[in-house]
Amino acid sequence: MSVNDQDAAVSPERREPRPDAPDWWIYRGTGSPIHDIDLAEILPKPPPWRTYRGGPLPEHDVPPPDDGEAERRLGTAYTLSEQNIDSTELNMVNAALYLRRPLLVTGNPGTGKSSLAYRIARELGLGRVLRWPITSHTTLKEGLYGYDAIGRVQAAATSQAQRGGEADEPPIGDFVRLGPLGTAFLPTRLPRVLLIDELDKSEADLPNDLLSIFEDGEFPVEELTRVRDRHPEVTVRTADPQRAAVVRDGRVACRAFPVVVMTSNGEREFPPAFLRRCLQLRIESPDYAQLAAIVAGHLVGENGEHRDRLVREFAERSKAEGGLPTDRLLDAVYLATSGAYQPDHETWPRLVDALWQRLTVR
Repeated sequence: MSVNDQDAAVSPERREPRPDAPDWWIYRGTGSPIHDIDLAEILPKPPPWRTYRGGPLPEHDVPPPDDGEAERRLGTAYTLSEQNIDSTELNMVNAALYLRRPLLVTGNPGTGKSSLAYRIARELGLGRVLRWPITSHTTLKEGLYGYDAIGRVQAAATSQAQRGGEADEPPIGDFVRLGPLGTAFLPTRLPRVLLIDELDKSEADLPNDLLSIFEDGEFPVEELTRVRDRHPEVTVRTADPQRAAVVRDGRVACRAFPVVVMTSNGEREFPPAFLRRCLQLRIESPDYAQLAAIVAGHLVGENGEHRDRLVREFAERSKAEGGLPTDRLLDAVYLATSGAYQPDHETWPRLVDALWQRLTVR
C-alpha cells in the first residue's frame, strides 16, 4: 500500500490534493534530485541589492559530493508526493533562493529542521552541506576561519634546524583553514548549502555579528590581508575534506550567495535587525503520510503491520503530546522489524512508552 493509500485509510484528516505548483517554484520538496537541469540557468538573477561579484571562480567549479550525511539524515529513498508537502515551506524556501536571503527555521526538537538543508542540497544538486553547529561559546571568527600561528612558528623552527639556520618561511596558506561559514562564501557559480544548527544556543552577540557577512557577502582574513602586497593570492584549506581554495587580496567574497538554513528551537528571541534580514519558517510536526515516507526512506523494504501500526500510534501520540522527535519513531520501527523485540510481548508497550517520552516538560 502506498503512502497516499495509507494516509487515506488511516489518517483522520484526509488531505485535499494541492493545486498545481506555481511555475516560479524551483525547489519542490519531494527529495527527488533534479536531472539534466543546470540550476544556474533556471535560477533567476538576484535582486540588484543582493548581487555579488566575488572571485576568482575555481577551475574545478563543482560542489563537493555528499559525504554520506544526507543519506544518514534522509534515508536512501526519501520522497514525498507533492500533495503531502507544506506549501508554506515551499514558498519560503523558494523565496530564499530568489532573494538570496538566509532562512531562519524554527520548530520543536525532532521535527526535521536540520534535515531541510539536506533536502535542498540533494534535490538541487548542491553537493555536501556545510554544517556549523552552534554552542554557547561559538564565535563568528570560528565559523569564518582559523589561523594556526603556533603551528607556523614550529614549522619555521623545524625547517631552520634542518637546514642549518637558513630556511624559507613556511607558506602562510598552509596554516589557514576556512570554517563552514567562510567556506560557504567562497566564490562559486552555484551556491553552497550552509546549515547553522541551533542558533538559539549562541551568545547574545552572534546573531548581530552575522549581519555584516549576510549583507556584504564577504569578509577579510586578517593574516592574509597583512601580506597581500607580497602574496596577492594564497591557497588555503577549506571546511571540505581534501579541498583547497584561492583567496585573493586577503578577502573571501562570494559570487553566488549561499543557501543559508539556520535552525532554532524557539527558546530565545533574536534581535529585530537580525530578523529583518532573514526569512522565517516554522516547521510543524510531520503528519502520518510524512512519517510513513520518512520511515520508508530509512528502512527500505521493512513492511508489515507492525511498522504501519507504529507509525499510526506515533502520529496520534505526537499530535496529543504537542510534538515528538521523529527519530524515536525510527528507533521503534527498527526494533520492531529487526527481531530484537516482539511488539506483542508484554514488555513492548513499556519500551515504546520510554522511547516516546516528550523531550520537554510542559
